[in-house]
Amino acid sequence: MRLPRSSSATHRHHLRNGLAPVTIKSTDPLPRTDRLLVVDDDRAMGEMLVSALSSKTLSVEHVSSGQQALERIQQSPVDLVVTDVRMGKGMTGIDLTARIHEIAPEIAVIVITAFGTVDVAVSAIRAGAYDFVPKPFEPDELLLRVQRALEARRLRGELRALREARGAPVAFGDLIGRSPEMEQLFALVDRVAQSSAAALVTGETGTGKELVARAIHTRGRRAHGPFVAVNCAAIPEALLESELFGHTRGAFTDARTARTGLFVRANGGTIFLDEIGDLPKSLQAKLLRALQEHTVRPVGSDAEVAFDARVIAATNRNLERLVSEGVFREDLYFRLNVLEVSLPPLRARGDDVLLLAQEFIRRITARDQKKPISIAPDCARLLLEYSWPGNVRELVNIIERAVALARGQELTVADLPERVRQYSPTHVIVSASAPEEFPKLEEVERRYILRVLEATNGHRSRTADILGLDRKTLYNKLRLYGVDPAGPNSSPPPSTHK
Repeated sequence: MRLPRSSSATHRHHLRNGLAPVTIKSTDPLPRTDRLLVVDDDRAMGEMLVSALSSKTLSVEHVSSGQQALERIQQSPVDLVVTDVRMGKGMTGIDLTARIHEIAPEIAVIVITAFGTVDVAVSAIRAGAYDFVPKPFEPDELLLRVQRALEARRLRGELRALREARGAPVAFGDLIGRSPEMEQLFALVDRVAQSSAAALVTGETGTGKELVARAIHTRGRRAHGPFVAVNCAAIPEALLESELFGHTRGAFTDARTARTGLFVRANGGTIFLDEIGDLPKSLQAKLLRALQEHTVRPVGSDAEVAFDARVIAATNRNLERLVSEGVFREDLYFRLNVLEVSLPPLRARGDDVLLLAQEFIRRITARDQKKPISIAPDCARLLLEYSWPGNVRELVNIIERAVALARGQELTVADLPERVRQYSPTHVIVSASAPEEFPKLEEVERRYILRVLEATNGHRSRTADILGLDRKTLYNKLRLYGVDPAGPNSSPPPSTHK
């Protein structure tokens, strides 16, 4: 967007204040039509800013005094105010900022001034301004600040809406979420709960597989029976058979008394076999027989003992691949996987990250008898951008740490661990639903290329083959992304010279 030509007097005014007509190079569209109010007693400056900032997604008006600004805010909604500090008559920009913060704190304010002293900046921020822009500045710099302020305002609005909706039906047992992925999961769990067939819960580590198993149990016909959980990876192989099936007195050293196994203890209820993919091969045949016959044989006994319990298994491993590798029995896999419930990773759940973060903050502060703590917009943005390899379990740990380190009543970027602060997203967003949530095509390409490079452990030649690019093109793109083309496992690109 190019600014209109100004008269010689206006041009001299622009130069004196450090503003010259330039081409706005920003191409980042705002997600919706936002309303901006420019407050400046200099008519030429106000009109220039209106022209510079107006776009299809940003409606800009100009008023010449703080009083007119307040009257305009009372008449119809305004999202952001850009105000000069010194105006000829009436209140200053600092006074206006304080009044707006008092009557409409949701409105973001950016203060601009030719008197860019530290004292003025501090006064503006204390009055409630989001940002302070000293003159001289370029219009595209101001547009970038406006976009950041509007994004921060949007995040604050989402955080406030999530807090106000805390009583809304977003909890499903101990599961929390309102994303489409979680709504589909809740509906599936309700249907699975009505059956007595074996169920297999799959998902990445930390997604809440045991919570899903408990939800299936509590919503089914066996809700009044026991829920017995066992981690197949946490118990030594020598003891696991006894733990599951029980043992007789004297069956092995230290077996001074008989012990009832977990299958029998779960009678009338549910037995949850977590980390089933780690079940030793030697026990898989015995578990298959138990599932087929609904009986178990305690260690050291010749007699079968019947049990009546629903079996729910869970794993973060790919059982089909384990079957193909001969590590897991195919017949046991089909016996367990009658009803499959797949959990989405946290990175695919959108704003559920903030919903969960606020709930964890509430629980932690209540437990530690602390005052309520909110989340700063910049902190919320990082939480939304982070990939969460450890899923909900990692989020709980990070929020616990952040609450412990917080110095005020708001979690800031400084309270997050370095891996979150320094995170640069490389994964392509595929779970967005609103149009504004989708990245640009160039950004999708960048993330995809870097994701393939990550998957190949930095092997440039293999990455180029997968992407269908020649190595020279890949190297040029990596330079554009700030990545060293001559990384490990790479070879020089072919020369284009004869």
